[in-house]
Amino acid sequence: MVLLVGGGLFLLLYSRFLPFRHLGHGVGILLGRWDNPDDAGDIPHYQALSSALAGTIGMGNIAGVAIAIQTGGPGAVFWMWVSAFVGVATKFFTCTLAVMYRGRDSEGRLQGGPMYVITEGLGRKWRFLAVFFSLCGLIGCLPLFQVNQLVQVCRDIIFRPIGLVGSNPFLFNLIAGVVIAVGVAIVIFGGITRIGAVASRLVPAMIVLYMGATLWIVFANLHSVPGWLALIVTDAFSGRAAAGGVLGTVIMTGVRRAAFSNEAGIGTEVMAHGAAKTEEPVREGLVAMLGPVVDTLIVCTCTALVILAAGAWKSGTAEGVTLTADAFGHAMPLIGPYLLILCVIFFSVSTMFSYAYYGAKCFSFLAGAERKRWYNLFFVVLVVVGAVASMEAAVSAIDGMFALMAIPTMVSTLILAPRVMKAARDYFKRLPAIKRARGCQAS
Repeated sequence: MVLLVGGGLFLLLYSRFLPFRHLGHGVGILLGRWDNPDDAGDIPHYQALSSALAGTIGMGNIAGVAIAIQTGGPGAVFWMWVSAFVGVATKFFTCTLAVMYRGRDSEGRLQGGPMYVITEGLGRKWRFLAVFFSLCGLIGCLPLFQVNQLVQVCRDIIFRPIGLVGSNPFLFNLIAGVVIAVGVAIVIFGGITRIGAVASRLVPAMIVLYMGATLWIVFANLHSVPGWLALIVTDAFSGRAAAGGVLGTVIMTGVRRAAFSNEAGIGTEVMAHGAAKTEEPVREGLVAMLGPVVDTLIVCTCTALVILAAGAWKSGTAEGVTLTADAFGHAMPLIGPYLLILCVIFFSVSTMFSYAYYGAKCFSFLAGAERKRWYNLFFVVLVVVGAVASMEAAVSAIDGMFALMAIPTMVSTLILAPRVMKAARDYFKRLPAIKRARGCQAS
């Protein structure tokens, strides 16, 4: 919490709210107005953000919010907002550094990520932090939670009601895991270019579908929204609805679930943005900072409002994604749960694509890029394992590794923050001349 919220708040104040002051320019970059196909990198800004959002907009937005409300009460959502607000600045700094300090892998290809930021920006004496991040990333980027919740919602909503699960769901989970593993393997063995291409199509579709459903529910209950928002804010400082009634549980739950949702300060998304085709590091930072806004402040908030509207979180009879499905069923009888299942398929599968890329980059840094296919094979096998594992085991494993990954990512970012501000001042000083030059070329 100190590193993610405290460090993010420091970066926000240190930058004098620079990311928020240049939000419009970030959107313009995202829309491709500043793209140059000749720049170094693998994928355009839009595909880089799509790949990162494919990893962040996932089960953390559906099941993660449900877990947050179950564990920490509605007040946990407020601390997710706080974490996301400062996470905007964190993303700007970390992803600017991702392009500023790209390095070469063992095959000579340009790569970005916290491990390269550490070795290229801080020097070889800090390599132990880069190795530490990569080791944690091997576990933290496994697909355990995504596939676990995907199988759970399909089992409980579709197949159990028609009697195809039986008293022992292990066989169903195993078969479902194998089917999902085959589909994931087809995409991830194509590398970041294929992942970026798939994500750039999947991400907009899944956001539109999910946001359309949640906004319909929210507007149908618009008269109650002020009351739910008030409950989120008041419970954030009372802790009455949290497990055990402890305020610390509310805060820690919100920060933990926000970290899993938008990944600001964790370092995973830095690896996707480090592959962007650009020679201007600040531009990629401005694109990346849009992630927490879309992911947590918008998508997670809509999920929370739907769950609060249903009131199912008070009973404690459902957990994770099943709780969210019950909420959709309450708000949209008959079609609600099935619409959510379609969203879950998009969300969980797209996240697995990005996580496979992240884990392979960590493995490549440790063992050599020529051996990364071994990690992809390991990843596919773990898809099956995640399908038959318990939700508690999946959540605990990922939470632990994400916490450890934040240490090298935030430490290196805080040390290198002055270099980011120097680059930002230089970029915005040159921006008027760049705009005039682009205008002359267009004419």
